[in-house]
Amino acid sequence: MIRNFRRETLVALVLIAPFVATYGLVFVYPTIDMFILSFQKVPLIGDGTFVGLDNYERLTHDRRFDTAFWNTAYFVALSVVPGSFIALAISLGIHRLSGRLQSVVLALFFLPYILPVSVVYRIWDWTLNFQFGIAMHMFDLIGIDRVPIFKVTTWFMPAVAFVTIWWTAGFSILLFLAGLRAIPQEIYEAAALDNTGRWTLFRRITWPLLWPVTALVLTIQLILQLKIFDQVYLFSQGGRPNDNLVMVYYIFQRAFVNNHGGRAAAIAVVLFVIVIIVSVLNFQLMRFSDRRNR
Repeated sequence: MIRNFRRETLVALVLIAPFVATYGLVFVYPTIDMFILSFQKVPLIGDGTFVGLDNYERLTHDRRFDTAFWNTAYFVALSVVPGSFIALAISLGIHRLSGRLQSVVLALFFLPYILPVSVVYRIWDWTLNFQFGIAMHMFDLIGIDRVPIFKVTTWFMPAVAFVTIWWTAGFSILLFLAGLRAIPQEIYEAAALDNTGRWTLFRRITWPLLWPVTALVLTIQLILQLKIFDQVYLFSQGGRPNDNLVMVYYIFQRAFVNNHGGRAAAIAVVLFVIVIIVSVLNFQLMRFSDRRNR
């Protein structure tokens, strides 16, 4: 069969042109503009003056930036690995079910994922609110003093991490279930003939074969949680928002509250670089671990 490569190339270019144009307009151009703004003293809207690395030098002496950076790192540590392994444990339990029961249980765990963040905030505010929260009434019944969880800095990040895991675990559970269903059943049948225990079965078969999915889940969660904003912004209302700053929240404050477009862009560039570096390092670590498992 004679193929017209020039015509096929032209058709391919026409088909991908809308995506390339949209990608350039929505991602590439704003990213380049963000880097340019980070070297200027400029309001959010309007002209500015070139100041070189001054915006970045200010970050080294900015205590609020330090707070935002370490709060973000703390939140990532509380949510990414624990959330991923909780989702793995739940998916292993759901995988053992069958029929409609499996579908119902999976739907119950996935339902929070489709909720908007405002609804998630309202649910957990009703639950953990210091004055009228359901959990606080339970504390009263068992004789425990009430705790203003979202008003105390010590409790704020762990509580938001818990809510985030509850909210986002459904998607990770789906990915783990897809990985579990992709493992050939013949392997388990052969292991059963050797009377292999459950822990050995998981450690020697399930875990190594599920490692690519685990790496994907960890990478997705890592990127998502580094960009946390909504939960912190909503749960900080009426509390001490400056103590609960995270990177994106600080960018929001600099850009839309203080009208410091250049300084906000510099923080955004730092976060952008952190996400890239952490993602690449995580990917390389996963590849190294995958090779060792083989």
